[in-house]
Amino acid sequence: MNAEMLDRKYPVCIVGVGARTPLGLNAPASAAAVRAAIGAIGEHPYFVDKAGEPICVTMDSLLSPDVDGVDRIHALALPAMLEALAPLGPLEGIATPVPTFIGLPELRPGRPVNLDIDLAHRLENELPVRTTMIPKGHSAGLMAMEEAWRTIQSGQAEFCLAGGVDSYLEPETLEWLDQEKQLLSAQNRSGFPPGEGSGFCLLADTAAARRIGLEVLAWIAAVATTIEESLIKTDDVCVGKGLANVISRVTESLRLPDEKISMTYCDLNGERYRNEEFTFALLRVQSAFFSAIDNLTPVDCWGDVGAASGPLFAGLAAASGLRGYAKGPRAMVWSCSEGGYRCATILHVPTPIEDHAL
Repeated sequence: MNAEMLDRKYPVCIVGVGARTPLGLNAPASAAAVRAAIGAIGEHPYFVDKAGEPICVTMDSLLSPDVDGVDRIHALALPAMLEALAPLGPLEGIATPVPTFIGLPELRPGRPVNLDIDLAHRLENELPVRTTMIPKGHSAGLMAMEEAWRTIQSGQAEFCLAGGVDSYLEPETLEWLDQEKQLLSAQNRSGFPPGEGSGFCLLADTAAARRIGLEVLAWIAAVATTIEESLIKTDDVCVGKGLANVISRVTESLRLPDEKISMTYCDLNGERYRNEEFTFALLRVQSAFFSAIDNLTPVDCWGDVGAASGPLFAGLAAASGLRGYAKGPRAMVWSCSEGGYRCATILHVPTPIEDHAL
């Protein structure tokens, strides 16, 4: 399927990506580091767990550990947003504020008070954006992309910015994770390394993007959100119904078995709950994949980046097509929030690999 046919099939596309991660200060550097399997996990300079051992985290390379609260979240978000907006040209040339949807962490100990309001105020004073905050945790970034996709599909805007930003590196947050036995340590092998970062995607009406000569980095084929009722940290047994449901919804438009998913990017982070959920879900949906276990889980490289996960994964998928190492044209991105939200997106990335060759 050539680009012209894809333009007609998928009316919304991605034309810009931005990232700020413990692996890189922009999207290309972050994607290259993940492809090279470079790890940023290390000991925090002074935080220790309840056993007295240094906490393993991933940290932004330029931010001081002493920067916290809204200041830290803002410092992570702003450069990624600027990078993603770059295809539109100089900021002063953007006459109408760009509708912007930003995923944020769920309510938790250490989360800055009034984060939504304070961050929106700062960003709207610095950038030509009109923000809507989505504080839904790991799935929030993809939920932001879904809102942007719907806004463009409905004709309300030709361009939208969508992304997520998060940081676990607050003293109260790390203490809470330790109490909940979620920290990766010598005593807890089923925990995760807390991280931080931001990822943003500039979504566009495909026709509008072509009209002004923008390069399409990926087409958005489908996006959906569902709810898992059997949550982590409860006595309920999760058998993957929510995750299986959202994967089924985004793959229902595919012409299976010819149009299978060739690569998956997800937020599996080592927690037993997440691993078991994924295993149960695959029993229901594995026919939609060329290889159901062919997943990229960047937590091993940049740590758990919470609400930033989905848009950062989308950036990795776009980079695979742009750099020519995509395993096939269809990439799935999915993420799971502790509060129950399950979100998935299928991206069609530019690649010379045809379906019949997979």
